[in-house]
Amino acid sequence: MSRLPAPFRRAALPVLVCLVLTGCSSAGADAPSAARQGAEAPYTAVEPGGSPLDTASGEAKASGTPAVAARPIRLSIPSIGVDSAVMRLGLNPDGTVEVPPAEKGMTVGWYTGNPAPGERGAAVLIGHNDTRFGKAVFHDLKKIAKGADIAIRTDRGAELHFRVTGTETVDKQAFPTEKVYGATNERALRLITCDGAFDAEGHPVDNLIVYATRS
Repeated sequence: MSRLPAPFRRAALPVLVCLVLTGCSSAGADAPSAARQGAEAPYTAVEPGGSPLDTASGEAKASGTPAVAARPIRLSIPSIGVDSAVMRLGLNPDGTVEVPPAEKGMTVGWYTGNPAPGERGAAVLIGHNDTRFGKAVFHDLKKIAKGADIAIRTDRGAELHFRVTGTETVDKQAFPTEKVYGATNERALRLITCDGAFDAEGHPVDNLIVYATRS
């Protein structure tokens, strides 16, 4: 795996996912290290220019007190039969992005270094396709269609809906980090898993990325 390049560290962006999603392994491959849950401070929603956001409406607040974003706790994609709890993911000690551990292959992870779902920016959810225990939560993600509904429930009882705008399969060695994790004025959602053929060590060589925006 690779360390986060200095420009991305300064911007609080994650390391290339192409090098850290090897945990999306085929059955029998090594399991990834356990995720470090709860290690990051809550994400504070800030409107470009410095005005805090109302986490329910996404609009700028008059108050100068930063708003703590609602955390995602459950993901549902009815069209492909996904219904999963959401765990928190941060960075490993070497600066790489965490993935859910193999024993939690049916659980999706939210990367807390990016905005929470529903906030302005790109929220990133990571899940396995397969693990050494068998099929995982995003095994059928490749079947998702443009326009499909993605629902996320937050710890404040809200249910947020996102519409799929497109999918992309990329070689892990050419992962579009800025496109996936970079700044955007949309309330965007990215789902990431592994895809494609396997290398000599039994790891998929591609990543599947699903792009969605708030409905």
